Amino acid sequence: MQFLRSFYINNTFFKYLALLCACFVLSYWFKVLYPIAWLLLLLLIALFLFDVVLLYATGKGVMAYRDTPRKLSNSDFNPIAVHYESFYPFKTFMMIIDELPVQFQKRDFLYKTALFKGQRGEFTYKVRPVDRGEYVFGNLNVFCSSPLRIIKRKFVFQKDEMVPVYPSIIQMQQYDFLAINNRLSEIGLKKIRRIGHTQEFEQIKDYVRGDDIRTLNWKASAKQNRLMVNQYQDEKSQPVYSIIDTGRVMKMPFNGLKLLDYAINSCLAFSNVALKRNDKTGLIAFSKNLETYVPAVQKITHLNTILEKLYSINTDFTDADFGLLYGHVKQKINHRSLLLFYTNFEHISALRRQLPYLLALSKKHVLVVIFFENSELEELIVTDAENLQAIYHKTIAEKFALDKKLMQKELQKYGIQTILTKPEQLTINTINKYLEIKARGLL
Repeated sequence: MQFLRSFYINNTFFKYLALLCACFVLSYWFKVLYPIAWLLLLLLIALFLFDVVLLYATGKGVMAYRDTPRKLSNSDFNPIAVHYESFYPFKTFMMIIDELPVQFQKRDFLYKTALFKGQRGEFTYKVRPVDRGEYVFGNLNVFCSSPLRIIKRKFVFQKDEMVPVYPSIIQMQQYDFLAINNRLSEIGLKKIRRIGHTQEFEQIKDYVRGDDIRTLNWKASAKQNRLMVNQYQDEKSQPVYSIIDTGRVMKMPFNGLKLLDYAINSCLAFSNVALKRNDKTGLIAFSKNLETYVPAVQKITHLNTILEKLYSINTDFTDADFGLLYGHVKQKINHRSLLLFYTNFEHISALRRQLPYLLALSKKHVLVVIFFENSELEELIVTDAENLQAIYHKTIAEKFALDKKLMQKELQKYGIQTILTKPEQLTINTINKYLEIKARGLL
């Protein structure tokens, strides 16, 4: 049974068989070909049996394994390495077929190579998941042929390997590296001009040219007989919450990724930066019910808790209850905090229905409402209209784009901070707004 499961006939055999049939057909007119055709048939049978012996005489013909990360990163290209080695005493032709998870809908994976005895090789391919959850890789199938190329022997490795897809860890690591090295401006983040200073005193130091003369410490200057200034630093351990609307408005996909997953990826990267800057970070996810609540904590290990909670967010995309959110924030968050609220509005009337709750949140906390531009509409707006229908579509698209800007102005009119961003630039703009608020001492 094991032999039959691993035994396959190569396409080359059928080519040989087709030539042999042609010889038998031609022998009807050319009698001399008839004995030659029988000799070729016997030769083909002998080669067939010899090829079987070649491939099955060696018990462990080849070895192969798939090297996958412990966690795949959502929306990123994740490298998967496949290593293989031949133990056959002859040149082996190999076809490698990896059974990718059903979520990728890819059924044409095929890699061909050839190895000599003891030779090793490897290749790498990339996968881009667009949904969180468990991804199951099937069999790693290796089909081997001898130089005769008559039959193939199938080897199977690594059956049903499950790999979880988490929020974008690759993106988080990218911003983490830049934050540690104070190089966030390299990825497009604006340099924020500091207005005044925060109230957290750090130390007294000698005055140097360029220091703010308003921070002169006259008592220390008189005691030291030289000018001394107070040095301040950004306030630390301030509570910062990421609030994610998991309702119907976050189901819209852009480049294959839902707005919800853009928000989750951004939340993870931002939380990591905030923790590295010694602030407390927390998480709230809600729709019709409160789905996730993580209190703000200032521990770098707290990021693992946030990561796991973001990974496990599961929603039916029902209408979000902003009143429920307000009640929970009022009950659970007692200190003034920065609330980064990921949501979306497609029409100004939808915003005005929720505006009373947003105003109530902004009275006690620094609220930043983050919603999305429709980048596909922008492509339609810049495209030249060539007929009446195209003009109609372009006009409607411009109206929707204008509504987004009116919503932003409506929120700003009531003193609510806003971010109107393209989905692809969400993380950059969110971190930039956080740095701006910290620099201006608004929290």
